Amino acid sequence: MHEEIVYRPARELTAMMRRRELSAREVVAAHLARIEAVNPSVNAVVTLCGDRAMDEAAAADESLVSGVEPGPLHGLPIAHKDTHSTAGVRTTFGSPFFADHVPEHDELVVARMRGAGAITIGKTNVPEFAAGSHTFNTLFGVTRNPYDTTRSAGGSSGGAAAALACGMHALADGSDMGGSLRNPASFNNVVGLRPSPGRVPTHPEPLGWSTLSVQGPMGRDTADTALLLSVMAGPDPRSPIAVDEPGGVFAEPLERDLTGLRVAWSPDLGGALACERSVLETLTAQLGVLTDLGCRVETAAPDLTGADEVFRTLRAWVFESNLGPLLDADRSRLKPSVVWNIEEGRKLTGPDLARAERLHTEIFHRVRAFFERYDVLLLPVSQVAPFDADQEYPADIDGQVQATYLDWMRSAYWISITGSPALSVPAGFTPTGLPVGLQIVGPHLAERRVLEVGHAFEAATRFGRRRPNLG
Repeated sequence: MHEEIVYRPARELTAMMRRRELSAREVVAAHLARIEAVNPSVNAVVTLCGDRAMDEAAAADESLVSGVEPGPLHGLPIAHKDTHSTAGVRTTFGSPFFADHVPEHDELVVARMRGAGAITIGKTNVPEFAAGSHTFNTLFGVTRNPYDTTRSAGGSSGGAAAALACGMHALADGSDMGGSLRNPASFNNVVGLRPSPGRVPTHPEPLGWSTLSVQGPMGRDTADTALLLSVMAGPDPRSPIAVDEPGGVFAEPLERDLTGLRVAWSPDLGGALACERSVLETLTAQLGVLTDLGCRVETAAPDLTGADEVFRTLRAWVFESNLGPLLDADRSRLKPSVVWNIEEGRKLTGPDLARAERLHTEIFHRVRAFFERYDVLLLPVSQVAPFDADQEYPADIDGQVQATYLDWMRSAYWISITGSPALSVPAGFTPTGLPVGLQIVGPHLAERRVLEVGHAFEAATRFGRRRPNLG
């Protein structure tokens, strides 16, 4: 009975609770039982608040009886990413500096989810300060891939994605600077959306004008992902880049006729990226699905010259600004890759930042012009399949050495600096059974378009329905 509950789409679960065919207590209890059964194998949920969750479920059931109008996420259990502050629930950022940190307030994305009826059941694992696309830290250890527990679950929202794939929560929140929603979605056969900057406003946020890192939704399918986006999105006066359009526009059905859609497919962004053969072969085999749906598919890519410099410069600046004081306080408590990012930030000059922002603007306009010719861009989410969980990052891609822990993520982080929404949707499995995601990128603020295309693709392929075998 528990598995029948935990793998139901979130939108079906909340509808059943509204109709009182299921109680919130039953739904939360089923997910807590699932965590107990499978979390030891993957280590995705690192803080659990089961008693509190059951109390909130009871209150949710009582509110229905008393006639209170339920929210769009009524009764849905969610374990929030451990970089998102949760009032009264430990939030560690995967760092020894915050091992016992319990915030007094929910940050905006959590407050919106809880205000819509979601029930907090715990926190999901992250790499230290969300640095890197492999989820491990000294506090909680490694999060493992549910499709092969010797492999990485990706990151930085790796705990969120692995828990979602295993049925430990109904929806997941995450964040994405260089692929942290998309890579783990790809690695775990779920859906993750990096929205355009400002679509999901963030607060509190010390660098409120920065567009590099965004927060966004994950689900086991695009409709659930859109449901969560409808709650996360919408204006807030405390965010200077918040988009005015209300989030409710994403609650509408995603069905769309794709006949005539102009699709650009790029296996390597114009020869600029190395990509594992197994990943490319898996994705290339699915291009006919788009043609069958009526799309006009061509091989093409936008000119992203300068993207690497922009991302690495702005990333280093953000890390130094946010974490520099911790380096000064106790360097030994930071992992080497975080130290490296901060120190790279301290090397930057004013002209370095100015050059990065000029290039950033030029790339935005080149991509804007590209989307006058094409409706969406398709490319790999990740340049590799899930790699050995005992590695910090892949040392090479089919023999090409990856010099730093960032190099293998260019297919994601080059897209980050375009300002475009980007969706990861399940697109098949390698011959060894590892998930592969397709990245669907649209024009700035065209979240509905990428969700609609993803929805049509998943309806035609159904790869997202293949569950991990964890018992």
